[in-house]
Amino acid sequence: MAKVDIKAVVKERYAQAALNVSSGTKTSCCSRSDCCDPITSNLYDAAQTGDLPEAAVLASLGCGNPTALAELKPGEVVLDLGSGGGIDVLLSAKRVGPAGKAYGLDMTDEMLALAQENKRKAGAQNVEFLKGDIENIPLPGNSVDVIISNCVINLAADKDAVLREAFRVLKPGGRFAVSDVVTRGAVPAEIRSSMLLWVGCVAGALEENEYRAKLAAAGFQDIDIEPTRIYRAGDAKGFLADKGMDASVIGPQVDGKFMSAFIRGTKPLR
Repeated sequence: MAKVDIKAVVKERYAQAALNVSSGTKTSCCSRSDCCDPITSNLYDAAQTGDLPEAAVLASLGCGNPTALAELKPGEVVLDLGSGGGIDVLLSAKRVGPAGKAYGLDMTDEMLALAQENKRKAGAQNVEFLKGDIENIPLPGNSVDVIISNCVINLAADKDAVLREAFRVLKPGGRFAVSDVVTRGAVPAEIRSSMLLWVGCVAGALEENEYRAKLAAAGFQDIDIEPTRIYRAGDAKGFLADKGMDASVIGPQVDGKFMSAFIRGTKPLR
């Protein structure tokens, strides 16, 4: 699959998700059973999202809750790669406080428009949304304390470029702290070749040891991959069937091989 094809399909999918939310359609995987479920369901509790704009919650299409795991500190600068409707940016902005700043980077105009509106509704003063690709981050080097992301890096065609850029913009000692879908062992070719499942968070997932190797090649140290959810054959049944695939055949082949994980790394001090 050509890189441009992957990007085009992902962009179209997330643009439509943003438009659906803006028009009042409940698009979020947090609230639907036909969108990547159970990967993206029940990730945030009401205490976290209770005072956020509803559209920010409905537009959430992630696979984890990086803001709860990244141990953000007051005054830090945070960058969310693939920020979508802005839920993780707005949550990060609260954690870093007025002395800190939260950036969101997204390539989709419709999602950026939705995020800007959510920022306005939330009254967030320490938030800035940027347009661009996560393979080419529009920020200077050594400018960010923490990079977060939520089920986006696995959608990138050139993951090495994403990780190199993340390393570049982090300050020495900065932290890479993302949620992503990863695999364990071989994955059936039928899934890898499905463009629909690229958009559905699964087919582009790296094998966990490959993820570690790519982070190390980019320069990161203190690398750790912590599973947060491991998916069984029964979990896969719904979305495989929805994509026209034989769940009874594919299901047992993916049993226990996909997981959401919290992925950490640190940029060395020198």
